[in-house]
Amino acid sequence: MIGVQSESVAAALQQTAIFGVLRDSALRELADVCLQRTYRRDQFLWYQGDPGDYLVVIVQGLVKVTVTSRWGDEMLLATLGPSDVVGELSVIDGGVRSASVVALKPTTGIVIGRTPLIAFMQRSPELLDVLLRSMGALIRRLTERATDLVFLDLAARVAKLLLREAEGSGGEERQGVPIDLGLTQTELAQMVGASRPAVNRVLQSLAARGSISIDGRKIIIQDSIALRRRAGL
Repeated sequence: MIGVQSESVAAALQQTAIFGVLRDSALRELADVCLQRTYRRDQFLWYQGDPGDYLVVIVQGLVKVTVTSRWGDEMLLATLGPSDVVGELSVIDGGVRSASVVALKPTTGIVIGRTPLIAFMQRSPELLDVLLRSMGALIRRLTERATDLVFLDLAARVAKLLLREAEGSGGEERQGVPIDLGLTQTELAQMVGASRPAVNRVLQSLAARGSISIDGRKIIIQDSIALRRRAGL
C-alpha cells in the first residue's frame, strides 16, 4: 500500500512534462525510490563540476542555473520553478555538472538518483523519448541564447527576455500583467550578458517609452507589441 508521502511525490512527478508520461503504477513505483529535500535561500543544490548522479524536480520555490568562468565571471542560464526538472543532462550522459544550481528562495525538491532513473528509462520507451526531446529543447534554447548574444543589441535581448518570461507565466497576451522574475537586476544582467547599470538603463528607457512599468522588483508589460518590435520578433 502506498504511503501518504509517496502519494504526494507521485502527484508532483505527474505534474512535470518529463514524468507525466508514466502510468500511475510506474509513478508510484518511482516515487518509492525518491527523496524529498528542502533548500534554504542561497543554498546550492550542486556546484559546477560535481558528479551528475541525480536530478531534482522542483516542487516549490525557485532556483537559478549558472555557469562560472575560471576568472569568476558568472552567467545566469535559466531560472526554474515548480514542476520544472533540473540536472537531467548530467544524469543522462553520466558526466559532471556543466552548471551550478542555487535556490533563489526556500525550495522543496524531489531527488531522483541516476541508477533508478536509468532502470525506468530501459523499461519505459515513452520516458526515454520525452527525455531525449527535453535534451533537444535544451540545445535549441542554448543555441538561441548564443545567437542572441551575437546578433541582438542589449535592449533587444532584455525585451526578448521579458517577453519570454511573460509567456512562461501566461501573461504575454494581457497588458498590465506584472511579472515577478524573482531576480535582482544583477541576476537579470547575467541572463543577458551585460552589466547591472547597463540593464538598468535599458529598463528605464523601456519604461520611458511606455513599453513597461516598474514596481519594485516587478516589471509590468504595458505594450507587448512595442516590446516585440524592440526584440526584433
